[in-house]
Amino acid sequence: MPLMEPYRIKVVEPIPILTRAEREAAMARAGYNPFNLRADEITIDLLSDSGTNALSSAQQAAGMVGDETYAGARSFFRFRTVVENLTGYPHIMPVHQGRAAERILFGAVLKPGDLSISNTHFDTTRANVQLSGGTAVDLPCAEAKNLDSRDPFKGNIDLAALEAALAGPDPVGQVIMTVTNNGGGGQPVSMANLAAATELCRAHGVPCFLDAARFAENAWLVIQREEGWADKTPHEVARAAFDLADGAVASLKKDAIAHMGAFLAVRDEALAKQCELVLTATEGFRTYGGLAGRDLEMLATGMEEVVEPDYLRSREDATRYLGELINTVGVSIVEPAGIHALYLNAGRLLSHLPPHRFPGHALATELYLAGGIRCAELGSLYLGEEDAEGNLVKAAPYELVRLAIPRRVYTQSHLEYVAEVLGEIAKDPTAVPGYRVVESPPLLRHFNCRVEPVRD
Repeated sequence: MPLMEPYRIKVVEPIPILTRAEREAAMARAGYNPFNLRADEITIDLLSDSGTNALSSAQQAAGMVGDETYAGARSFFRFRTVVENLTGYPHIMPVHQGRAAERILFGAVLKPGDLSISNTHFDTTRANVQLSGGTAVDLPCAEAKNLDSRDPFKGNIDLAALEAALAGPDPVGQVIMTVTNNGGGGQPVSMANLAAATELCRAHGVPCFLDAARFAENAWLVIQREEGWADKTPHEVARAAFDLADGAVASLKKDAIAHMGAFLAVRDEALAKQCELVLTATEGFRTYGGLAGRDLEMLATGMEEVVEPDYLRSREDATRYLGELINTVGVSIVEPAGIHALYLNAGRLLSHLPPHRFPGHALATELYLAGGIRCAELGSLYLGEEDAEGNLVKAAPYELVRLAIPRRVYTQSHLEYVAEVLGEIAKDPTAVPGYRVVESPPLLRHFNCRVEPVRD
């Protein structure tokens, strides 16, 4: 069938349309940080695919039967049944979102000085490792370094580097495999790589966990790209991935197509009891974990809907279509296109800007100024290292901009609009100014910093 959303729209929401002058005023007030913009100032919001998804009628209906009993609610047992069927893990704890699951798990697993090794830690994952006293180490595969290559599994971990780290002098507290690899361009992890990584972990007595926020999308790309999996269902592939690991954290604001919620699930009973103590003290009782019963019901339904092949096929098609349009207007993306996001090669497009002028952030800002499109960079503003005065001393390896695609929210014409705005910017990229930091917090600075345009 041709490109088509496998659903029809039942409820609509108006989109704000601002003038260029209004957008300029809004961005200046926000300190040129897209995170500081108001929702009613944004035309197309591609800042995140987390909690920004459209609920189905079945999810809405499920929410109406949510049981709000404090302890032992029916809704928890339905939630647990769905998660247990998906993962096979015996110990399942709901939490309000993924970073809560990370905080609880890492606090139980990591000791001060431990290494946390990953194919790529994302921002809050890295922050929670640091807050637990650990050091986050990223070991992406060599193929990930070539942004233009079409290697099918550029989200893999470097197995030789992983083995060396596990055998090295520094203690390794955990290995966490992010599927798909969000910080690595939204690229999938192959089942062969995941199996090899977990085998190395077992050999060295180190637990291996999944950051499974996009478990269904990774499973779908495995079916499309990895030999031996084409005849499997997304649910079967996802279950096989969970079977390899010792546990998982999963923000269900992504692949459960919901607005709030997550789970922490593990095999080890002693670890589960330790995590449950912190859960009860900081999130809520073990059968609700900071979530309402209606949330648990909608999450359970979303986890069943997300593994439907027609849904996943259409989502992959839409993202690939946007990638093709962007290439046509002269802008490079990290190849091949993933599913939850596209990553623009801002360093190539804005080659006149050095890393200390943050070309990724510059392109993200220009997308808003030119067309009301909100997105965020994954470049030196986020990943670079600075000195005590705030000067960039180590640039990020790449200057990227992430266009995160919310689930079931935007249609084909919205995506075409995004490509058109990018095309206008690409006609004269040297007109885009650089930026300098004027206010920066010590942790997760891209969320709260303020910058200003500058022309050297």
